[in-house]
Formats: sequence, structure tokens, C-alpha cells
Amino acid sequence: MNFIADKIVFSFNNIRKKASIQVHAKATGDLLFENTIIYPALINSHDHLAGNWYPPAISEEKFANSHIWVKAMKNHPTYLDRNKYWVNDGSFILTSKKEITLCSLGVYKNIFSGVVAVQDHAPRQTQEYYNSFPINVISEFTQCHSLPLGNWWGGASAEEEFALAQGKLPFIVHLGEGVDEITSQEFTDLKARKLLAENTIMIHGIALKDEEIEEISQAGATICWCPTSNENLIGKHLNINSCLKYNANVVIGTDSTLSGNINLLAEMKFSKENFPQVSSLDIFKMVTVNAAKALKLPPEYGSLESSSAELLAIDQILADPFDNLVNAKPENIKLLLHKHKPILGDAKYLDYFDVNPEEYSLYKVGRREKFVIGDFKKLTDYVNSFLDYHKTFPYLPQH
Repeated sequence: MNFIADKIVFSFNNIRKKASIQVHAKATGDLLFENTIIYPALINSHDHLAGNWYPPAISEEKFANSHIWVKAMKNHPTYLDRNKYWVNDGSFILTSKKEITLCSLGVYKNIFSGVVAVQDHAPRQTQEYYNSFPINVISEFTQCHSLPLGNWWGGASAEEEFALAQGKLPFIVHLGEGVDEITSQEFTDLKARKLLAENTIMIHGIALKDEEIEEISQAGATICWCPTSNENLIGKHLNINSCLKYNANVVIGTDSTLSGNINLLAEMKFSKENFPQVSSLDIFKMVTVNAAKALKLPPEYGSLESSSAELLAIDQILADPFDNLVNAKPENIKLLLHKHKPILGDAKYLDYFDVNPEEYSLYKVGRREKFVIGDFKKLTDYVNSFLDYHKTFPYLPQH
């Protein structure tokens, strides 16, 4: 059938008014979405799914680098609170029921903000882990935690992981997350170790200098910007002006809620409010086409020009489609498709698809009845069975 909307953003430079797009649905004919803009579904380029406990493990103190925060975090009340449910034994193997449940909370954080693909920066897990989730938790990558700390959480050396990528998979590393001498030398170290290439994704990049950002752009590599996390931990940010000047491939990540924002929609809004020189169009590209390029995703991601498989329909609140997206809230999502399948939206749209209703759960936001794939309530009930109080997560609808 065809979806008709006020505007459809097929790509950042292809926006059509009163347009239609064909979707895989059991009904035929046309479905008119009133006061709606349709977009490619969003991509979160950096999260730690096991870290989406709440509230953030932060303080008024700012840190010279994130490695200091990692040590301090282990004594923070939020981290100790998570220990009541799950203690990180240092293995970073995330395949037991407790860990899958914890990571599923992080997946729902992403679903409720219109995300269909998320990069979970952790050591590579078994394929069973990646198959456990209703969206694309990206499994094809290599990684190193950071150059100063190495792969202390699992995996081979940075050089071995980079070689395993063969230039065909993303090689992902935290880099320059600080303002001290250690972090200021990390890019130099990266180059000396021959780890800078088109498939390199550097997370944070606060310490990157103007000329280093130019080199990154020339190499075709990617910088992942996590502004809320950077503000909370370091109080300083990536030189986004240089990124814009050199047209570097910048993507946006939320980090986990232990350090970052509630979800990707909130992260996008934070970016626009605190960095007005970054246009809403720029932000849109960071969470669609730029991310699809960096993470080497298939062509159905980041654009609607080749497929409607990954689609996001949102209330039209503002006339400009990019301003509209940056100001959207989870309750504004009318429909989210992943692999042509509805995974979130207004309940009235579920009947248009040939799906099993038992795979979904219903909830309300005000008077608006919604559906979501799976049952996030069972996840929180399971977590709460290990706690001596009722834990809530603000990135989930409250029940």
C-alpha cells in the first residue's frame, strides 16, 4: 500500500510535499497520514547497552579524561545501585538472562526514540546476543576500548582488531575523551600505529585539534559526537566548528545513560540548543546518511530512496522537516518500521500489517494508545524482582 504524508524526507536533499511511499502492508490502496512527516528511521552510532541504568553516574566535578571517571564511577551511588541487579565481573560477556534483560532496556531506550540500528560499543558477543533484539544491534565491527587503556574489557589489540576489519568493517575506538596531555596525544598515537583509515570511527574526539580534524576528513574517517556525555564528564566538547569547516563525517551517539542523555531525540535537541551553528539538517544527516556510511550499513538505512524498510513517521509540529525532527518527542512517533515490520507507533496503524498481535504490547501516552514490539514492562518487572524498591527508567513509558 501507499503511505501519503504532508512531507516525505526521502533523503537530506530529496523532500517531497504531499508525497507517497510504498510500504509492505496487508492492506491495499492509500493511507493518509495527517499532519505527519515521514523520515528514514534513525541510527544511534554509540551506546553501551549494558550501561543504561539511571540516574547518570556523574557529579559537579569535571574530569581531565574519561579514564579517571571510569574509576570514580565505580563508587557512585548509581553504579552501586546497578550492582544490586548485576555486577560487572570484568568479562564483558553479556549473554545471560540478566545481561540480555539489562541490554534490552537499552534497546528499548533506542526504539522509543525512533532508532532502528544502534552500535553497542562492547567486545564482540555471540551472534545469539545480536539476534536477541527487535532492532539491529550492529554485529559487524571490530573495536578497541581506547589506545591508552587498550582492550581491557575484551578483544584483541588495537592493531589486530584493525587488521580483522580488513577495511570492510567499522573499526571503533574511544579517542581524545578529555582535555589533558594523555588524550591530546591519542590521535598522534593512532596515526603512528597506522589505525587511521576510512573505516575508523573515533568516539568523542574532544581533544582533537583543528588540523587533526582536517586529516580525519581527508582520510574519510568518522568522528562520533556525544555532546551530553562530554558535557557531563569533561565539560568540554568536540570542535564541531572545525568538523563543519572540513566537512568531516560526523555522527551522533547517546553514550549510555550512566553518562549521557535519555535517548537520541533528546541528544539531538541538546545538540541544536547548545550548538546553534549546527543546523537541523546537519543533525539529521548525522543520525541517518552519515551514520549509515560510517557503520557500513545496507542501502535501506539512512535513506528512503531505495526502500521503505526502515521508516519513521512523526507528528508535524514545525513546518521545516529537520527542525521538526530535532524538536520531536517519543510520543510524537506515529509509526516506526524495521525490516518493513512495525515495531512502535499509534495502535490504530498496527491493523494495516500482517503481524501477530501477541508479539506486541500496548501502552498509553495521555489519550494516545500506542503499541511497541515485545513487552518492556516484563523487563522492568524482572529487574525489580532483584531490587528492594521499584526502579523506573525515564526513557521508558511509565506504567
